Order: sequence, then C-alpha cells, then structure tokens
Amino acid sequence: MGDLQQPYEYRRRELAEPDWRRLPGWAGVTRAEWESAQWQRAHCVKNARQLREVAGPGLSEAFLADLERDQRERATMSMLVPPQMLNTIAPGVAASAPDFTDAWRADPVRRYMLPLFSDRQPTWPSHPYAQRDSLHEAEMWAVEGLTHRYPTKVLAELLPTCPQYCGHCTRMDLVGNPTAAFGKYKFELARENRLAAMLDYLRATPGVRDVVVSGGDVANLPWARLESFVSALLEIDSVRDIRLASKALMGLPQHWLSDEVRAGMARLAATARSRDVSLAIHTHVNAAQSVTPLVARAARAMLEAGVRDVRNQGVLLRGVNAGWSGPAGENDAGALLDLCFALLDGAGILPYYFYMCDMIPGAEHWRLTLGEAQRLQSAIMGYLPGFATPRVVCDVPYVGKRWVHQVARYDTALGISYWTKNYRTALEAADPLALEREYPYYDPVHLLPEAGQAWWRDRVRQPELVELSLSHDTAQ
Repeated sequence: MGDLQQPYEYRRRELAEPDWRRLPGWAGVTRAEWESAQWQRAHCVKNARQLREVAGPGLSEAFLADLERDQRERATMSMLVPPQMLNTIAPGVAASAPDFTDAWRADPVRRYMLPLFSDRQPTWPSHPYAQRDSLHEAEMWAVEGLTHRYPTKVLAELLPTCPQYCGHCTRMDLVGNPTAAFGKYKFELARENRLAAMLDYLRATPGVRDVVVSGGDVANLPWARLESFVSALLEIDSVRDIRLASKALMGLPQHWLSDEVRAGMARLAATARSRDVSLAIHTHVNAAQSVTPLVARAARAMLEAGVRDVRNQGVLLRGVNAGWSGPAGENDAGALLDLCFALLDGAGILPYYFYMCDMIPGAEHWRLTLGEAQRLQSAIMGYLPGFATPRVVCDVPYVGKRWVHQVARYDTALGISYWTKNYRTALEAADPLALEREYPYYDPVHLLPEAGQAWWRDRVRQPELVELSLSHDTAQ
C-alpha cells in the first residue's frame, strides 16, 4: 500500500544468534560446546551466584539482591535458565557497557524468566482468588497426571520437571523444585505406573481422540521412554491427534537437534502418517528475540522429520509481549506482531494461541485485564495470514479455553467477567445447570477504577469472602 502509514509497519528481520562470548563467564565457550545439549544442561543458571559468574561485574549487586529477595519471598518457580535462553537477554548490550544492568532490568525475556521482587505489584502481588492449581487440573485427573477436562481431549502430564522454569508457570503447584515460599505437589504413583494407567484409561475411553503430551516438558523425559509412550498412543485406534509440548524447542533447541531425537521423531512421524494420525509439536515462545537461528533449525528439523506442524502457544505478559500507551490504554501490538512474524517467517512456527496469564500467586504484574486482551486481539487482526493469526484466549477455571470475545458479560468496574460452557467435565456429570451457569474470571485489582479497587479492599477485610474456595460459582 505504498507510503500509506499503518499502526504497525512490517519489516522482515533476519534471525541472529547473540554472541554468547560477550558475557564474561562464557568468553571461552566454543561453538561445539554451545550447540551441545549436554553442555547446555550442565551450565544452566540456578541461582544469583551463578548468574553473577556468567554476567560478570557489569550486573549490579542491587540487581542480584533484588533477584535473591524475589526467590526468598515471592517466587513460585525455582530458578533454572539454560544458557540458550540467558543469551537472548539484552542481546545487543556488552557486559562492560554502563547501561548493562538497566538493559537487563528492562528486557522482556528477563522479566518472565528471572523476575525481581521490584517487578511484582506492590499492593496486590496476588489476586485474592489466586490459586496454586489455578485451572483445577488435578481435580479433573481421570488417573494421576491425566486431566480429562474437554470431552474429546486429555492432557497427559508425564513428568514434573522442565529444562527451564518460567516465572508465570500455570502448573507451579506441580512443576519444578520447591521455592522458599511454595512447596510442590509430588506424584504418588511411580512414573511407570502412572504412564501405564494413562494408557489403560485411553484404551478404555474411545471418546478421546486428542492427547496433549506434556508435563513439565517432554524434553526432560529420556527419549526412549517418550518414544515408547507415544508409540503406545499411536496403537490406540481412537487417538487421532497427538501434540508434544516442549518449551525446550526454544529454550534448549540443542536437545531437539540431537541425532537421537531427530531419528526418533522421524520414526514416530512415519508411524503417525501410516495410521493417519496428526503428530505435532507445541512450543512456548513469548518474545521475538527468543527466536534465533538455532531455534529455527530445531523447528525445521522437526518438520523435516515429518511432524505435521510446529505451533506456538504463548502467554500474554505485560512488559514482555504486551504494552499499553496513552491515557485511554491504546494498544501497542508491535511486540506481539514482531513475535508472530519472527515465528512464522524466521522459523516456520505457526502462531497458534496467546493465553491470558493465569491467576496463580504473584502474577498480577504480568496479567492483563480482559478488556486489554480484547483490544489486543482486535489490534493484530489483518496483518498476519488468517491461518497464522493467533487466537487470544482466556483459560477460565472449570470452563477451559474461551476466545476473549466469547465472554457472556463483563463488569469492568469490578473486573469480573462471566463465562458459559458447552460441555460438562467429570466433576459436573450429574449437574443439570452446568451448561447454564456463569463462571467468573477476575481482572487484576490494581488496574480497576478506584471504586472497583475499594470494593475489593472491603472484601479483603472480610476473610470469609476471600477464602480460596473451590466452588465454581463464587462471586455470582
């Protein structure tokens, strides 16, 4: 359209792998070491001391103290960042630059992988109705670790660990090591017994056609065990879609580029094709700078191995991929569109979903209001191909994924939206009102008008009103 000015200007950007040698702790790391999954795993950053060793003296002591305080008082996830991810933080700033610490503070990848205490919302760090298992997945386990929420789909949580831990993890109740503020649920059954029980359930439940294989992250499961489980799924005639969930495709692409994994995925993909089953990989990228040439190589290696698609399920996070400007809160969709084009053009990854950040403890500084998410969905329309325009969704407790414009009604003053559903979970098998009931979801309190904030302050003063009840008709 020539010189016609648009709210967003598309420019194809070439992917670049930041030079890891700019960081003092990795100055001597060779390319062969960097591209080794074993080296990456062995050199993950797990605490502030290790971060100081990698980043050098350019990262201020005040920054590190802020990080340590968050780990002590607020963090729901332990620190675990692979070198691949850490290297994308402030990629253009030398460790000796005077603005090195400021660049790290402002960086979108840092903001969700290494949250600081000063990042958290000071008045309302957690919503009054925040819950550790915010989506109540464990309540819907058909067997331990197998969530059967949707009529035709299940989520198989094979393991409780990942190669990297995101600060906003919706499964913070199960995944990762305990933090100073939060313990973790431990599976009771041994892994082999759990996986066998999942397969038995699926063989006995032909109404399930779609299995998301997740955790944790499947990249942390020994390859032979993952291949065995997926092979068993492929033998169940009613299973027609299998999706492997791995943020490590971005956080640790070296794993997916290894000879063992590439050969194994080719075997699984060939079997899937022979049985007319769709096999895909879902990853989790939240910032355009995370899409590097190594990530693109890993995604394309999986496509060459024969998977149907590599898709991205990101999370809308304030200060990471969602920004707002102006007194009326006009959308700045640039960061999200930059991410979508980096995925699509640079790596062949399909932008698929962007979830609103779930209501776990400590997440209020990341979360958007429903109104902001609706405006953001509108702002990205028309730029991307239709098949690659991601849906912005709200994962409503006891309901599931809903496009943000599917809300039944929305009280913007109190920040309460109400949603309906068109299917029952096992919890509602005998509930005649399940398909008529309205289920609530809540905006961050600090973003409400003053009258709405006052209403919530009054509720907090009455403990019986803010008890974290599991009742799904709270606040109706």
